[in-house]
Amino acid sequence: MPDSPVKDDILTFLDDDVDSTIGGVPHKLDPWRVLSVDDDEDVHVTTQLALDHVEILGKPVELLRAYSAKEALEVLATEKGIAVVLLDVVMEDDHAGLDIVDKIRNELGLVDLRIVLRTGQPGYAPELEAIRDYDINDYRNKSELTHTKLYTTLTSVIRSYSQIRALEASRKGLELITKSSGELINSKGFDGFSLGIITQLSALLDLSDDGIVCTRANDDSNPDAGYTVVAATGRYQSSINNTLDELKEFNVKRALEQCIQEKKNLLLDHAIVLYISGQAGCDLIAFLDQTRRLDDTEKRLLDVFCSNISVCLNNVLMLSKLHRYAYFDSLLDIPNRLAFVNCIEEYKFKTEAASVVLVDVDQFSAINDTIGILNGDFLLGVVAQRLADKFKGSFLARISGDVFGLVGARNALRPKKVKEIFSQPFEVAGQEQLISVTLGLYDLDDKNEHSQEALKKANIALKKAKESLRGSHCYFTREMEQEAETRFRLLHNLRKAFDADRLFMMFQPQVSVADGRPVGVEALLRWRTEEGEMVPPDRFIPLAESSGLIIHLGEWVLRTAMLQLKRLQHQTSFNLRMGINVSMDQFRHPEFLDVLDRAIAETAVNPQCIELEVTESVAMIDRIAVNKILSSIASRGIKIAIDDFGTGFSSLSYLERLAVHRLKIDKSFIDKLQGDSADPRLAEMIVNLAKDLSLDVIAEGVELAEQAEWLKKINCDEAQGYFYARPLEEARLIEWLHEQEQRLA
Repeated sequence: MPDSPVKDDILTFLDDDVDSTIGGVPHKLDPWRVLSVDDDEDVHVTTQLALDHVEILGKPVELLRAYSAKEALEVLATEKGIAVVLLDVVMEDDHAGLDIVDKIRNELGLVDLRIVLRTGQPGYAPELEAIRDYDINDYRNKSELTHTKLYTTLTSVIRSYSQIRALEASRKGLELITKSSGELINSKGFDGFSLGIITQLSALLDLSDDGIVCTRANDDSNPDAGYTVVAATGRYQSSINNTLDELKEFNVKRALEQCIQEKKNLLLDHAIVLYISGQAGCDLIAFLDQTRRLDDTEKRLLDVFCSNISVCLNNVLMLSKLHRYAYFDSLLDIPNRLAFVNCIEEYKFKTEAASVVLVDVDQFSAINDTIGILNGDFLLGVVAQRLADKFKGSFLARISGDVFGLVGARNALRPKKVKEIFSQPFEVAGQEQLISVTLGLYDLDDKNEHSQEALKKANIALKKAKESLRGSHCYFTREMEQEAETRFRLLHNLRKAFDADRLFMMFQPQVSVADGRPVGVEALLRWRTEEGEMVPPDRFIPLAESSGLIIHLGEWVLRTAMLQLKRLQHQTSFNLRMGINVSMDQFRHPEFLDVLDRAIAETAVNPQCIELEVTESVAMIDRIAVNKILSSIASRGIKIAIDDFGTGFSSLSYLERLAVHRLKIDKSFIDKLQGDSADPRLAEMIVNLAKDLSLDVIAEGVELAEQAEWLKKINCDEAQGYFYARPLEEARLIEWLHEQEQRLA
């Protein structure tokens, strides 16, 4: 094999010193002037490199630069002969690019100037109306504009610019062409565009409107697919949807086949046949009966018309693609959330009672981790296929990651019928995968209700079902909505309270069971509203966890508690430790150890005086990963306590391997250490287990002297609870510690 591989994306460049000549005299041709508008210097440099020494239609390219919307408009107002603007969609703000386009067309009146939009943001696309209304000639992602593609794009738009300028004198033709382009772009769908070509062409050339437009299906899997008639008028109207082989008129068929084979326009004695090339092989062949000969001006107009229609075709294809991006899920190739909302609007006005159903695949994240992302995507696909096959009369969409939506006849979408299709396993990578789903349902009874509101209510029902029991279902009720609104207001107020420093810390002492000597304090987060009311932690902590706010709250709690410990160590003789609760979301956060190190460094606290309290559920989420994090924490000298021990499902053998130092006996076991039916067995078993594992043990929720006596009998090391002290604010805590110093003196 030769050592010079052929690359697709290569341009042939001219030498620096070679100029065009006229009559043997060196002469530099007037260049095509191209304005690059972008706030990124790298984009300008890359564009300049791509266009250096390049000739388009026999002329060099001169690149002008602008770094802002204001600068671009100044250049356009002062510089003459600019043919093309390469325009960044998003600069100073999301609308900067389209604002420039508006001023180019409507204020500066530059109607001949060609505009190519560029964006570096994946998934961003201008509004369809903007592309149509402002005569935008192309839309590209910056990553797509390699040397060759930039050259191809500029050649296309410069050719259009050149031909339009060359025919300015033909006002009537130019006006008709511009008008037809606008009307074609404004046509509804590809079929409407195709039909418009015949009507506009007949109007431009004053010919009959007997014509045909055909195209080949853009199917990569079948490159030999034949051409089909997509639009037909006049005497050919019956040919619609026929293949070329099915056309009865021999002369028409032969003319179309010749145009397809030669890929160029044909001016025949009896017909005009136009070859209109589109992106990705989506070409149109237009046939129109020719009832008279065309003069030279009309032939030139025809060339311009074809060039312009080619640009319009690409815009229509682009609009179709954008429409698909907007309304279809790219992974599963089914309608998405936006399409679902639109469909709900249609179903509201059908006579048959309809329902919205959200189908959530239970534990999909865990399934994904087990079978892999690719197999997980495949599983979503087969789930979608089964739903589509079972509920053919309903509309199916992918609402989010593992949530599907169905809207259709209420009777067909009963929960039992939806769940039935998941009774059989799915085959994924040669293995059977049985899954369950949770459903949220909402009946479409209110014709005046916005479709977004209907989807929201179905989602509220789904969340309620997931909170109660996976694999269950819930119909929306007004009570659910009120509860959701209350949660939303509470979360909003919690965020405001956090920003306004209305959250504060209280500290509950931890003591030695033997003599009541203070050994530590547990930091407890509290919230007092503007009205002075206390919001219980069991209301706002779960809300902070579900919203993600707990990450910021947790970091603040760590730093605040450590600072408090430093102050306590200077104001009391007790060698106290500080217990700080860590939620599952905090613990699993990839930056948790960095946050911990930062708090220790900022407060200069001794890590050996810090004890992090985690629940059994945290310890069980991922044994290997959890133990790795716990070991990293322990290596810093920080202690680990398992909170609420006995309420979870810890394996004793696993617990033995964890880098933990203390078990906290849950209050539910302490409550059994009182009265005539006092039963210390479970608490004693936990104490003995801790001793066997060389762990310390502390009891929480101690409220009665009788409970404290039992803890002494079963040799529990430490305790906390109302019997010893309630949670205290800083000033009262220091007073309490001083009281204990006097008691123990």
